[in-house]
Amino acid sequence: MDIKAITRDKLGGDSRKQLIGGSAAGLVAVLVVLLLVLTTCGSGSSSADGPDGEGDRGAAAEGPSDAVVSLAPKNGADEVATTGALKVTAEQGRLTEVTVKDGKGRTVKGRYGKRRTEWRPATHLATGTKYEVDAVAKDAKGREAAKHGSFTTFVPKDTFVGYFTPENGDKVGAGMPVSIKFNRPIARREAVEKAITVRADPGVEVEGHWFGDRRLDFRPRAYWKSGTKVTVDLNLSGVEGSNGIYGRQRKTVQFTVGRQQVSVVDAKKKTMKVYRDGKRIKTLPISAGSPATPTYNGKMVISEKFPVTRMNGETVGFGGEYDIKDVPHAMRLSTSGTFIHGNYWTPKSAFGAVNASHGCVGLSDQRGGADRTTAGSWFFRNSLVGDVVEVRNSQDETIKADNGLNGWNMSWAKWTAPQ
Repeated sequence: MDIKAITRDKLGGDSRKQLIGGSAAGLVAVLVVLLLVLTTCGSGSSSADGPDGEGDRGAAAEGPSDAVVSLAPKNGADEVATTGALKVTAEQGRLTEVTVKDGKGRTVKGRYGKRRTEWRPATHLATGTKYEVDAVAKDAKGREAAKHGSFTTFVPKDTFVGYFTPENGDKVGAGMPVSIKFNRPIARREAVEKAITVRADPGVEVEGHWFGDRRLDFRPRAYWKSGTKVTVDLNLSGVEGSNGIYGRQRKTVQFTVGRQQVSVVDAKKKTMKVYRDGKRIKTLPISAGSPATPTYNGKMVISEKFPVTRMNGETVGFGGEYDIKDVPHAMRLSTSGTFIHGNYWTPKSAFGAVNASHGCVGLSDQRGGADRTTAGSWFFRNSLVGDVVEVRNSQDETIKADNGLNGWNMSWAKWTAPQ
């Protein structure tokens, strides 16, 4: 059959006769071919129409973006302030991505404004540091605009640092606070405290408390749980602690709580009961401070351990009343000189019977500390820095919270009260 003839004379009689007289299969074939020809010749639609018939939408999304990204400070700027200077904005669009990194690849966290037309850092920047900034924004039609820049923060003339305890990697007792002592007075304490974060696993609320203008301690409401892992981030570089004096530390410290051990000294009964994770594991006879020089009451944290140390009364206000050069198994409980330690110069029968010390808690021991069977040796070997020794029923006052690592003597309400 001649397709050209059908197309040319599709209304003619001869063609109709051929179609009518042909086979059904031939008719179908002709109609299919005719449909293809007519479709190819055009149906009135534009090839630019999208599947939804909206015309030139695809073409409109091409071309430059209307969005304009701006960076502050300007690219290449030096001596940039560590707070208030960094800002990324977008006009005629919304920010979709902002990345700020220092020279070590550490990312600066930030916050977008409500309409994502602005981004600012969530914290201060470090001093003497070069930062790279990359930002992307999209306009209403989805077209992207990008901007890159870099700047360097200023180097301060005066700086401060914080000396912290415990040390990185330490295994400590459940009463151990995070204690930071600064080498310069801190006037802007809120800014400095905000730059230090203390996180615990398992999680627990941790709050800071200032003792004067040079010491900041952190602790939870109750003693740490056994096995707790604590991470301390000192993000002090770039923080203005006092007028013109900036921090210069950027450090992370981690330590682990070994177990929860609390030893309760009853000065009246002259005994000490040792509890580990709530279970009593030992009862030891002790000798506390005499009536003339009683032991402090209160919760005291072991801050140092010495297998052997010298104790001289002149260093703690007792003149020449004693000077013992080889005190065994000594553990510090206060800055002012309170220890729990081994005692070889007092008869063993006095422990549990007489309070005769100058304020320390004494345990029966042998000179040199080599005898592992003594009470002093056992307690030393079974104690960690950070363990708690709680003294009750003494005739003295409760120890001050800042006399050693003894913030547990403050209520949680007082610890967290505004300062």
